[in-house]
Amino acid sequence: MKKYLSAFWLIPGMIMLWPVSVHAHTGIDDVTGFEAGFWHPIGGADHLLAMVAVGLWAAQMGGKSIWLVPATFVTLMLLGGILALSGIHFSHVETGILISVLSLGILIAAALKFRPTVSAGIIGFFALFHGHAHGAEMPLAIEAATYCFGFTLSTALLHATGIASGFVLQRLNTGKIVRWAGGAIAFSGIYLALA
Repeated sequence: MKKYLSAFWLIPGMIMLWPVSVHAHTGIDDVTGFEAGFWHPIGGADHLLAMVAVGLWAAQMGGKSIWLVPATFVTLMLLGGILALSGIHFSHVETGILISVLSLGILIAAALKFRPTVSAGIIGFFALFHGHAHGAEMPLAIEAATYCFGFTLSTALLHATGIASGFVLQRLNTGKIVRWAGGAIAFSGIYLALA
């Protein structure tokens, strides 16, 4: 039991030690569009947690959700990025991102399962905020297409990491550890909102 409790606190502990500059997305100088796009989701704790959580939740739900939920996130995230690059702005983007981290954590912790289309709709809504942030924070003087490809690829890899982790963790303890990870993600979302 003690080893599971220490695993529960691993994610929030890492977030609390995460440098504030990483959460702030301070930008990356002297890189290509692909590199800047690839590192953007990984460089922010909010994006990183949400994207891994998408994979965890998809694995937890199983069935069609395993591919539909991440595919929807990637597609609508790309749309959100394109909208931002086109000059269409959303209100409260950072709030939407933080709510996505908290909500995904709660969905995983409570082991809530919906029809795949409903789950995809929830994920798609959150993905628009993440994509908009990626597009709005694109560094100047880099190519938009390679930047978008970079953040799309890195997001897909983070989803795959979440799915693989979900499968492994479910085999270790019938999903209980996945639920604890969801609680840790929700707790991290609260921490990020207050930081």
